[in-house]
Amino acid sequence: MTGWPDAPAVYEIDTWPWLAGLSRRFGRAVTLGDVPGEVWDELRGHDAVWLMGVWERSPAGMAVALANEGLCKEFEAALADFADEDVVGSPYCVRRYEVDERLGGAAGLLVARAELLRRGLRLILDYVPNHVAPDHPAITELPDWFVNGTAEDLARDPDGWFAAGDRVIARGRDPYFPPWPDVAQLNAFHPELRRATVDTLLAIADQCDGVRVDMAMLMFNDIFAGTWGRWAGPRPEAEFWPEIVAQLPEDFVLIAEAYWDTEWELQQQGFHFCYDKRLYDRLAHEDAASVRAHLTAGLDFQAKLVRFTENHDEPRAATALPGARGRAAAVVIATLPGATLWHDGQFEGRTVKLPVFLGRYPDEPVDEELRAFHRRLAGLGVRQGEWRLLDDRDVLAWTWQDERTRHLVVVNFADRPAWTRVRLPWSSAGKQWRLIDLLDDRVFDRDGDELENLGLYVELPAWGCHVLSCSVLSGGPAASVA
Repeated sequence: MTGWPDAPAVYEIDTWPWLAGLSRRFGRAVTLGDVPGEVWDELRGHDAVWLMGVWERSPAGMAVALANEGLCKEFEAALADFADEDVVGSPYCVRRYEVDERLGGAAGLLVARAELLRRGLRLILDYVPNHVAPDHPAITELPDWFVNGTAEDLARDPDGWFAAGDRVIARGRDPYFPPWPDVAQLNAFHPELRRATVDTLLAIADQCDGVRVDMAMLMFNDIFAGTWGRWAGPRPEAEFWPEIVAQLPEDFVLIAEAYWDTEWELQQQGFHFCYDKRLYDRLAHEDAASVRAHLTAGLDFQAKLVRFTENHDEPRAATALPGARGRAAAVVIATLPGATLWHDGQFEGRTVKLPVFLGRYPDEPVDEELRAFHRRLAGLGVRQGEWRLLDDRDVLAWTWQDERTRHLVVVNFADRPAWTRVRLPWSSAGKQWRLIDLLDDRVFDRDGDELENLGLYVELPAWGCHVLSCSVLSGGPAASVA
């Protein structure tokens, strides 16, 4: 496809608070251009790093945030000693697609990318197609790129519109929520805006290996027309994304933040990966049957999903999926087809969901046991060859197998113990098999005839998991894949 791994592991870093934390850790100001090598070394084992929020923040957007009573309450809840200077502005209120000088500027990002490349890591950055900051230069220079209204619109709905010179511009929104107060709505139907999107993405592609595209489905013709109606102007015949993606480098990976069951359509329009929010919701709120049903989708669809139990938009996994359930969910996402997304602080058990406007994390103790578990899980390397979902109604079970390796994953995604027999999809008869649990190094030797005739007996506690490496102990060469 792109030269990327088929199932990449992506590590998301909230760049501004991450650098602030490094500055405290090393007792000096740390920017992207002078992150100590030992810190980059800590990221080894992943395939890509998403530096979330490197673009220039908006002073106007920051002022809006500080004047918003609801947001300030969120800031105070996240930081017990919150002060106004902790607000650095939203990374999704972009003033210009240039690296913020306070983070190290373009030169700093160039150094960071080189350090990542030296360790075999690709770099992902952000792109926000739906809106920009209210002080973006295009507001005054190219106002036709935006959804324009009238003085009557502004008078009728001052929260949804703002005055910019002699223009009235819509505030950014999606169709299900009130307008975002700190951003201006771009017009997805405007042909010049579409051409500018290509130019912007090409400029970004010179600085990284892929982008995470914010709320990508908002640019669909149907969705945009449904949100903006008569203000959007004539509806184009072509969809927004296909003609844009066609002009980007083939090895530039596009990851869509996606909701409302738009994942398949985004994949068809050229996105390499899309968020799997449905799986997250099922892992956080539903049961094994719901998760299993989700995993029966076609492999061509699943292989282009991003699995996660946490990101900057969701509650911290340590609070939303605490304890053994959270570990079981982590095993699930780490061993399925598609991409896996981990979030900085997730391994350590952070509990505070930091508002994206803030530039530092609160101090929290590290859960050393949880960190050791996640580091081991992230390094298992079991996703090789063919994936197969097994037909077992008592547990979640699947295998990975190629010419050299076989792995079996069994997860009891329930709050009660499970006893079952798991049928393996390869021939086991006439051999002795050794199963090694890669999560804790336990070893199980099993008779192949029993495995063939009855299946593997599995006994797991509530939320218990096995990630088993399966190999022939004796009785001739390894069995061929069934």
